[in-house]
Amino acid sequence: MPPVAEFDLPLVPDLNKSTMPSLVVFVLCAFVLKKRISFWPKPLIARALVVLFVLGVIPTVLTNRDTLIFQSVQNAAPTVFFNGAVPGLRLIDLASVIANQLIVLIPFFVGRRFFSSPEGQREIAIALVIAVLFYSIPGLIEIRLSPQVNIWVYGFFQHDFTQTIRQGGYRPLVFLEHPLWYSLFVTYALLSAAILFKFSKDKTRLRYGIALFYLFIFLFLCKSLATQLYAICFIPLLLWFPLRTQLKICVILGVVAIVYPMLRNFEVIPLDAIMAQAQAFSPERAQSLGYRFDNEEMMLGRAAEKPLFGWGGWGRNLVRDIETAEIISIPDGRWIIVFGTFGWFGYIAEMGLLTLPLFYFWVQMRQQNPKEVSPYIGVLIIVLTVTLVDMLLNATLIPFTWLCAGAILGYGERLKNPEMYSEPKRLFEGRLVMSPKEGAKEKRTIM
Repeated sequence: MPPVAEFDLPLVPDLNKSTMPSLVVFVLCAFVLKKRISFWPKPLIARALVVLFVLGVIPTVLTNRDTLIFQSVQNAAPTVFFNGAVPGLRLIDLASVIANQLIVLIPFFVGRRFFSSPEGQREIAIALVIAVLFYSIPGLIEIRLSPQVNIWVYGFFQHDFTQTIRQGGYRPLVFLEHPLWYSLFVTYALLSAAILFKFSKDKTRLRYGIALFYLFIFLFLCKSLATQLYAICFIPLLLWFPLRTQLKICVILGVVAIVYPMLRNFEVIPLDAIMAQAQAFSPERAQSLGYRFDNEEMMLGRAAEKPLFGWGGWGRNLVRDIETAEIISIPDGRWIIVFGTFGWFGYIAEMGLLTLPLFYFWVQMRQQNPKEVSPYIGVLIIVLTVTLVDMLLNATLIPFTWLCAGAILGYGERLKNPEMYSEPKRLFEGRLVMSPKEGAKEKRTIM
């Protein structure tokens, strides 16, 4: 599907580029492969967060049933100079909102169910490398000719064209929403190529080494500074440091991702010092960063009016001109979007589910022999951490992020209770293949 396009059917969640793949995967697993997907994880705190994530939207709907009316002349009753309105949330919309929350979690539990084994983790890495190698072809075309692929195929451009111009050239985005999404996709594949190179041998190692070199060069051609820094910082960590060290650093960064919004609310973050450093590095980047901070300040003021459950959807969380109803804020960071839409309860639920796998695996890892732990889990941990860090400034949460989080949580559950899971012989070579004995065990397993 093209970006920014969706099927807006009444009383059901919007069907778009994110929700459609999740629904298709669920249907394939449940009705084609006949594999049960549980929405009920083992850790009690994970269960509580799932309940909060799904049902926490109920008070959001109930407390946002009023219509927001914008008038060109204030306090002129009984005359009303009506310029626009944003509708309130209806009780009839509640089922749709809850269903949307469940759809968001499908990749999380698919990852927990099917990709929590070492084989599944390796399959993710291989799939990423292959996908981006092919996806780099239209990317190279856009780097040379300017972003045109979405126009050629769908007839429209999905973003602000000026944001694709950087360093005298172009940044590709192909069918994604923004050039940063594309470069993050390349970064994920680059990290995957690094882990496959590290644990492969002979000719296979050579092939992954070539892919690693190519993707590294290609990432710099994408001209997105943040992703370049992620690659420079995390590839050495992945290649040359033990898993325990990788996990400690990722847990620390996970804590930063959680507490950053709290510190922003209490005005503890030294924004002036950060802006000064950015200005010294690049005035262009400093201007972009300052614009993000200004919008965050406006959005924080708006969110503070309903801090517990937020303003709900339909753009009610955005700052608008009090007279014209024109939107004057552009939210970038995922955290401020969630905080404004669902309040503290929604923020705790979402960030809790995304960061809990890191903490849970860290607890289980302390009781394991490092040599007996999956060599491929490190790349999922780092990919998840990169996304958590990036979400402080951008809304880059995608279904794949949930897939990685679920796979990490599932692997932590495997380490704690190895008898819970039956190991597949081959993952997704057309379908999940098991031996007859394992198949019988699978039927008896209660997820």
